[in-house]
Order: sequence, then C-alpha cells, then structure tokens
Amino acid sequence: MLVWALFLVACVASGQSEDLTKYVRTDTGSIDGGNTFPGVTWPLGMVKLGPDLENGADSYSGYQPNGNFTGFSMLHESGTGGAPKYGVVSQLPLIGSITNPLDNLHDTRASPDVTEVGYYRSSLGSGIVVELAARTRGGLYRYTFPNGTMDRNIVVDVSHVLPSYRGQGLGQNYLGGQIDIKEDDEQIHYEGYGIYDNGWNRAAPWRVYFCGYFDTPVAYQTFLSDGRTSDVLVEYGNKTTYESAEARLGAVFFVKNTVVQSRVGVSFISSEQACRNIQEQIPAGTSLETVRDMTKSAWNTDVLSKFTTTDTNETMKTQLYTAMYFTSLLPTNKTGENPLWESSEPYYDDIFTFWDTFRCTTSLLHVLQPEAYEEFIRSLIDVWRHEGYVSDARSSNWNGAVQGGSNSDNVMADAFVKGVRGKIDWNDGFAAMVKNAEVTPPNDDDSRDPSGSVKEGRGALPDWIEHGFITPNFTRSVSRAIEYAANDFALSQVAHGLDNATAAAKYLVRSRNWRNQWNPNMTALGHTGFLGPRDLDDFLDQDPMSCGGCYWGDYYYQGLPWEYSFNAHHDIAEIVSLVGGRDRFIDRLEKLFTPGLIDGNAQFGNTMFNPGNEPSFGTPYLYNFVNRQDLSVRRSRHVAKSYYRPTPDGLPGNSDAGAMESWLLWNMIGLYPLTGQTTFLIGSPWFQDLTIHLAEGKELHISSSGGSEERFYVQSMKVNGEDWNKSWLAWADVFENGGTMEFVLGDIPTNWTTGPLPPSPASEGRYM
Repeated sequence: MLVWALFLVACVASGQSEDLTKYVRTDTGSIDGGNTFPGVTWPLGMVKLGPDLENGADSYSGYQPNGNFTGFSMLHESGTGGAPKYGVVSQLPLIGSITNPLDNLHDTRASPDVTEVGYYRSSLGSGIVVELAARTRGGLYRYTFPNGTMDRNIVVDVSHVLPSYRGQGLGQNYLGGQIDIKEDDEQIHYEGYGIYDNGWNRAAPWRVYFCGYFDTPVAYQTFLSDGRTSDVLVEYGNKTTYESAEARLGAVFFVKNTVVQSRVGVSFISSEQACRNIQEQIPAGTSLETVRDMTKSAWNTDVLSKFTTTDTNETMKTQLYTAMYFTSLLPTNKTGENPLWESSEPYYDDIFTFWDTFRCTTSLLHVLQPEAYEEFIRSLIDVWRHEGYVSDARSSNWNGAVQGGSNSDNVMADAFVKGVRGKIDWNDGFAAMVKNAEVTPPNDDDSRDPSGSVKEGRGALPDWIEHGFITPNFTRSVSRAIEYAANDFALSQVAHGLDNATAAAKYLVRSRNWRNQWNPNMTALGHTGFLGPRDLDDFLDQDPMSCGGCYWGDYYYQGLPWEYSFNAHHDIAEIVSLVGGRDRFIDRLEKLFTPGLIDGNAQFGNTMFNPGNEPSFGTPYLYNFVNRQDLSVRRSRHVAKSYYRPTPDGLPGNSDAGAMESWLLWNMIGLYPLTGQTTFLIGSPWFQDLTIHLAEGKELHISSSGGSEERFYVQSMKVNGEDWNKSWLAWADVFENGGTMEFVLGDIPTNWTTGPLPPSPASEGRYM
C-alpha cells in the first residue's frame, strides 16, 4: 500500500509543472449571501464533503461563519438559493457520554476553519480537529481527539439533513432508512441508506446509499427513535441492523485511538456500489495527504491549466483561478449513478439553474471542459427521452424550479451553433426543444406559482401560443415573455442547422413576440416605451422603475422593467429602434448605472443596475450594439472591480452555481458571450497575456500592451494578426480553430469600433 501511495504522489508531482491551486481561495463567496461551498470536491464531483453548521438561518451549502457544527456530510451544492439541498451521509465526532444521540448533538468552533483545494480543517470547541479530503464518489475523514480525553465518539445519524427556516415549504425531510453494522475480516464497517425529499426543487423522495469504514477497531451502539422528528429514544443497543419507514436511526462508534480515519463511499444505486466506490477510490491505508494531492492534481489538469499566463499580478491570478474553480463545482457528474433508468448515455444532475447559468456559465464549460460539456448535453437529451422534458433545473434526480422560460433550449442551441456534435443526437435534441415550445406541462401545484408548472417546460405556453404575449393570468408574465422569445429563437437556430426551414421560419417569427409585450406609453426619466404587463384588452399601468416584489407572483422576476427591456439579445436592433435610436439607447443604458434614481439597492449605490442578478449580466456590454465599446468597457470594468474580490464576502450576490464567477471570468478574458448565437461582444482583457487551451491542442492567445488598473480602454486591436474595427467577433474567429487577439490599451476612450455592428438576427431575419 505504501508503494501505491508513493506512486500516486509521484504522478501528481510530475503531471503539472505549476500548482495553480495555490491561487484558489476556496472560501470566496462563502458569507454574506454568496452561499458557496468551501469544502472538498473534484471538478463536477458527486461528493462534496464539508461541514454543516446551525445558527437559525438557512445553510445553503452547509457552511456558516458562525453557529454550531451539527455534522460533516458527504453531499452538498454550491451557490444555490431557494432552500438548502442535501447535507446527508454525516459523521459528527464528540467527546463524553452520549445519553441520547438524537438530542441536538453539536460542537462549537474554536478557531476559523482552514480551507484549500482538496483539504478542509475544522477545530472544534471540544478540542477535536476534523480534517477532510475527497474523491468523486467517496470521502475521507481524519479526527484528532485531545490527549487524555475519554469517551471518544463518532455519531452517524442517518436522518441528518440540512434544514430550512424560510417557511416556504421547501425544507427537506428525512423519510426513513437503514443502517447495517457488519463485521468482516475482523473489521467493522457500516452501510445502509437514507430516504429524503424536498429542497429548492421540491423533489419527490430520493434515496442515497452509504458505506463507511474505520482504520481502527471500534465498538458501537445502534439507535432508533420513536418517530421521524422525535428525539425520545426507544432503542439503543448493539443490534446490527435497523430499518425504518420513518423513525430516525443511526449508530455511535466508540474509538480508543486519538487519531482516527474514516472512509465513506456514497451511491445512488446500492450500498454495495457505495462500498465499491470507496474501496476503488480510497483503498484502506490511503493517507489524507495522498487524497489531497490527487484532488489538487485533478483540478490542475482538468480545469485550472486551461488558462495560463505569465502575468505576475497575484491578485488578478487569484481572482482568475478562484473563479475557474467555482464555475466547475456544478453540475454534478453522476454517470453510472442514475437509479431511474438504464442507459449508455452520461448522466449529469444538480443543475441550478439554467435561468442563472445559461448566460455565461454553460458557454464557459464548453471552453474549459469540452468533453464534459458534450456529455452534459447528451445527458439533458436523455432526461427528455425518459422523463418527457428537459427542465431548467434538476437535483436529486428530479426536475424542478423553472423560474422563467425553458432556458435549456438556449443552452442546447448554444452548443449546436458552436459546432458541438460528437455523440449528440441532435434530432432528439431538437425534439426535446419542440416539446418545451409546443406542449404545456401539467400544473404541479407548486405554491410558488399556482398558475402553471414549476417543475418543467413553459407553464404560460397557452397564452404565448394563442395570443403571442402573456397575460397576468400567469405569474411573471412579462419576464417570461422575453424569455420565451429567446427560447423560440434558440429553436429557430437549431431548426435552421438541421435544414428544417419550416420550423426555422416559424420559431424565428415567434422569437419576435416579445414586441407584443412592449408598452409604448410606459414613461420614466424622460424615456418612453418598456416591456409591460397587458391583458387581452390593453396594457396595464406599470412603473418602469419598479417590479413590486420581483418574485414568483409578480409581473417581473428578479429584475426591473427597465432592466428586462434590454433583454431581447437576439433582437437588439429592434430595441434601439423602439427606444428612439442610438443616442436614446445610450442614454437609457446610462440611466441604469446612475446612482440615486431609485431608493433601495443601497449595496449597489441605489442604481437600477444590479450586478447580483442575472437579468443585468449582459447589460454593460450592450453599448457595443451602437459602436460605443468604450462605454461597455467602462461600465463592465467598474462592476468587476467594485463588486468582486477573492474574499469570503467577495461576490455581489448568490453565486448561483458559479454564474457570478463565470461573469467575472468573461470580463477578465475581455469577451461577453451571447448565448444561442456565435457572437461575442468585445470588452477589455485584464492580463498582458493569457492563453486559453482549447480542445484538440488548439489555443487562443490574448495579449495586451499599455494596460494598467487605470489604463483599460481599448485603443486598437488585431484578431489573428489583422486590424479589427468591429466591437464583436464570432466563435469561428478565435475559438473554433484557435487564434490570437492583440489589444492596445490606454486611459482615454477611443472610438476604434467603426465597422459593422454586432448581428441582431431576429431583427435582420437571419440565422447565426
């Protein structure tokens, strides 16, 4: 075993010339609403091993900066909202006599946690030190108990789960399970399963299996409560197996050594598979340091090394590699762990949510991990084959949480127009998109939206098809209309590429229906015409600078009418015309960034622009559509420098599964992607040189001269050695076969973009 471990370490040492994980700050965005996961995991890994803390507020990723430790569990998500998910398959080390293992057991924090790529350490108030490492399907705990202490315990509570306190009915529930203590080869191990439901996607019951080993002899006592939530103990003994339909159960393991390691595998298929997972990934005798080094090597090879630079600015490199890390935590690659159907296709889960990630994150996954990206698209299509819909969100093998349109359509169209083929069956892919566009899903009676399905599809489709707009009979009517239009544009793109001219024309026409939601009489700050609510007879009164609650039951979801009125990115030329031309378009954009025009939003200077919400993501770059690229650079650079830091409070809002970090990454590269199109809007790069290592050995080299913190305006640029005067470029220019982008930067805005405007395909009646 020693030889095996040394071999692995040697492989790690030789496989990567520079350890880029030293630049990753794994606690970035972990407080003040960022909700990121600071524990240990692999790129897109199923196991996310980390602490669970309780302080009376929702612990979305398990972590809190204060409160009490209630366990260290194997499954988490990162940057999610709505309600916590997972926090299952837990261990909790404790000192002293345990009378009731279900009586609110916890420990305090003695000093700040230590977190880095592949390693996590918590120092508990009792003096116990907990260290964690992980592979994709298993995790490793190392406990160091204080010398001289007695009654060293490790509690395994099958019913442990992250609770919710928001009162929206999204709290997870433990529904039952099994624990079986087995003695083989003079070694005790435990295995079993737990059944749970709910969470942010309001999931039906799901089951996870576990298999745990200790590296030292242990004694044990199993326990069983008299009900799902009761902490009145009715059984506590050395019975080897408990199984219950609802009662809480688990085991307490008693250890003699002061240093103890425990290896735990998980599976969604069976406890036998959970045992195989841990034995294959972390065999007996594997040190925590070995697992840590393997994890760091995986991050270096699979993600971080895709971007390289000779720039010496440590802060910028820290932001770069930290953002790359957090964009690769979700979705989860659960290939081989799908309990619902047998398939030769890959299986990806924990998609939170395309409403959040379609704008920046999925296009970045294409660049960073093209093989995983192709598998991801194949998995989406396979979900449609077996469940009928590709949803906007999925977790614990259950669709749920459609906040706007069927934005999986945008994701698939983006892959299609950028030439992703491989083993993807695009005829099936298009059929999945047509299902979203033509078939209203059944109402799933979700209290967040009584008007239609939250689980999948387009719940407001009846209005969209019959009227070409959406009435207040359906909640979020205005914001859904602009998203349905973008979804239909996505269908037109794929239909055109599949030589289906009839469908392409149909959906291109439908993609313009957002215009039917345009109220020419809505007025504010000297501007007239905005997206507004309407019934069958007329438009309704609406203030362009207010969205009411901006939530599930309102006309607009998480964005102001002023913001949403810029969001038809496939039809921007029409927006420029509707608002009164180039100068009025620029002034309207400028109003978004002007402080003091609205009350509230104090975190962002009382501006209508909200960097913490996805409907605003593309807005700073829209000046490019009227050849004012300098203003795009000014506004986007200000946002990035003002609201992003590589610190625990360094995000402007909820990470949203890496969406915030992916926006920052594109800003650092100097491009902004228009999803579903081949167009990238040009910004301003941060680095003097940056190489993006693409698929098949291709490379995109980005260089800049004359730049600094104050000198970031583009003076001129070349693409592939040729002078460039356009404020945009296409996928084929620099990504498809690699290429070069050479920027000259300075401190004075310069009008160098004198060439053709970016495409506005729905306005021009064309396909990308």
